[in-house]
Amino acid sequence: MCFNWFPMMVDLLPVSRRLLAAAALMTLSACSIIPDTGATDPDRFVQETAPIFYRPEGIDPQKVHRLPVQPVPQSRDLFRTQFHQTYGLPTFNPVHQAMYAQKSEDDFTLPAIPYKRIDPRFLRQEVDYKTNERPGTIVVDTRDHFLYLIEPSGKAMRYGVGLGAAGYAWHGRGLIQWKQKWPRWTPPAEMVAREPQMKPLSAARGGMNPGPTNPLGARALYIFQNGKDTLYRVHGTPDWQSIGRAASSGCVRMLNQDVIDLYNRVSARAEIVVL
Repeated sequence: MCFNWFPMMVDLLPVSRRLLAAAALMTLSACSIIPDTGATDPDRFVQETAPIFYRPEGIDPQKVHRLPVQPVPQSRDLFRTQFHQTYGLPTFNPVHQAMYAQKSEDDFTLPAIPYKRIDPRFLRQEVDYKTNERPGTIVVDTRDHFLYLIEPSGKAMRYGVGLGAAGYAWHGRGLIQWKQKWPRWTPPAEMVAREPQMKPLSAARGGMNPGPTNPLGARALYIFQNGKDTLYRVHGTPDWQSIGRAASSGCVRMLNQDVIDLYNRVSARAEIVVL
């Protein structure tokens, strides 16, 4: 809204200022704004928004050597897990931190496994596996140090295993006749005879108490054939560094957290095939 305040001020100003006031009055009384029509000129817009480049004095940009272009990797070391079946997982999947974390159970505590120091091939994961074996069957591949639990639709849960001398000694087909949680370990009579310091752990004295340091670990699956104990075991081990390798003794060793997972999945009298 415009109003005329000029008559009130005119008598208070000298002549020179009256002229300036008159000019201001003419501008205000018009109550209009003259648009800047040049603001929509494309050439002016380009000129006003052109980027400003830093050009150091005495340096010719055309003579500056550019950094070599590094090739972009076209492949990554990937794998699948039981939780994720899609492309793009990093080698050290954060899911494994939960899989192999410290675990407390029945007054025992299993320490966390440093899974990043284990070859990723031997970490628990679901894989494609074509076989004629029925779902629920265990297949032990002694050559590649893998244990497979067969699943439907051409899949299997794969675990890395370590194999002792006994692990290579028996091959064939059997049954998981007995599953034991926190088993006792009884060294064979031959071992006691060879190593007298093992005598306190002999069968006559009840064997070794269960616990995280027990050579059979947190679980043991006992393999029978034709109703007889083969003395062949699938069991846990506190020695995580033996996974994927040949050990001096023992049968089929698994990471304790993995053997617990297998124990929970395997049904009573499951079939097992050792290749």
